[in-house]
Amino acid sequence: MPSFNGHTSENDAARRHPGSFFGTESSMRLTSNVSRFSVGSFQPEEDASEQPLPSWFSASSYTHQVAADILQYGPIARTTLAQLLGLSQGALSRITSDLLHYGVIEELDPEDPDASIQKPLPLGFIPKESGGERRGRPQTALRIRKNERTFIGINVRGNSALATALNVACEELGEVHIVDFEDQSPRQLCKTLTTLVNECLEDIRNAGLSKPVAVGISIGGHTINDSTVTFAPFLHWDGSVNLASMMSEECGIPTGIFNDLDSLLHYECWFEAGVGIPRFAVVTMGAGLGYSLAQNGQPIDYGDKSYGLIAHTLVDPEGPRCYQGHKGCAECLTNDSIAEQYSQNLGRTTSFDDFAHDARHGVPQATQLLNRTCFRLGVFIATVANIAMPQKILVAGESSFIVRMNTESIRKGIESYRHSQAAPVSLEILDDTWDRWASAAASRVISRYILG
Repeated sequence: MPSFNGHTSENDAARRHPGSFFGTESSMRLTSNVSRFSVGSFQPEEDASEQPLPSWFSASSYTHQVAADILQYGPIARTTLAQLLGLSQGALSRITSDLLHYGVIEELDPEDPDASIQKPLPLGFIPKESGGERRGRPQTALRIRKNERTFIGINVRGNSALATALNVACEELGEVHIVDFEDQSPRQLCKTLTTLVNECLEDIRNAGLSKPVAVGISIGGHTINDSTVTFAPFLHWDGSVNLASMMSEECGIPTGIFNDLDSLLHYECWFEAGVGIPRFAVVTMGAGLGYSLAQNGQPIDYGDKSYGLIAHTLVDPEGPRCYQGHKGCAECLTNDSIAEQYSQNLGRTTSFDDFAHDARHGVPQATQLLNRTCFRLGVFIATVANIAMPQKILVAGESSFIVRMNTESIRKGIESYRHSQAAPVSLEILDDTWDRWASAAASRVISRYILG
């Protein structure tokens, strides 16, 4: 990512991005010709199973970065953007002129109400005013042409999947579509997901927009090369599956396959609570316990992280044993463990949903377990804060709603494992809706499309 201090010279920028140049981008070309289409008659122009994930245009790395920053921070003035990227006004003008010519970005008239919208800029970055700028005419703001391209995002959870159509700004274009299925085999799953793709295609057609350039699919498992699933415990697959190729062939649209937690982290980096934050972490609660870390706007790349490596971190020496025999590890925060603990408290078999219902209604045994669970989560969050030192920690996942029931116990858990002089942990509990995870899957192919 570019420096946020606004003092980098063009030569410095070129050294950091050796593929970039700061002349006129005469060699820029669009690589995806997108046309209007009819859902019933859509035919891919070539074998989609052989297509890599597409990019919007071909240009220097800095041109792609300018487009990405306009997407994340726009509408944004040229002077602010130049300072953010460490470019001269002349260099930025040449780059944005090409982006304007190819329909990637647009200028907003100063009188346009949207021109006054101000998104948060990177943490610690303060744009400098120019005396000449104040005396001249008002600056036009730049923003991405968000409806020029469309995408489809899908999240798979066990025996269900949700899909939604989105634009370049990762804004939903229609309804969310859900399907339940019994056959989890890879080939049948592709057929099932293609029914969701077709429903999203109808939404895109009704909006009068172009056919989608890519599909992003996220699953709870380990993926490599944005294409192959090597470990998917909730789908019960044995061996590696090139799901991207199979799905691209089935639906006729280039497809990328990603880990769901990494995708959520990426989505927050690009579009939501993590935009502009140098380092932040995401912790998720649900069928499993998840953790991922972002640095300078990108998830930290570590090949084994989707194996749930942090799930066996100690959070309570007196806690229950996990399936591997660890006493009091963070597995006690998962749905199955909470259900088992609640069953033991009541002396009968219960589910996680039973626990959540009783916790909402103040049943004493549920309240006691809720307090203990939130305290343990606080300990886990403190461990993440102490080791990774993020500026912010986000809590998400299908079970994160229980966290809102007792934030005081979370605070106590954090404080019990933090130095008394340490700064408070900046914590945000996300509104975890399932479509957020589908949007997160789409964010992966959107960023690839922008950055090339």
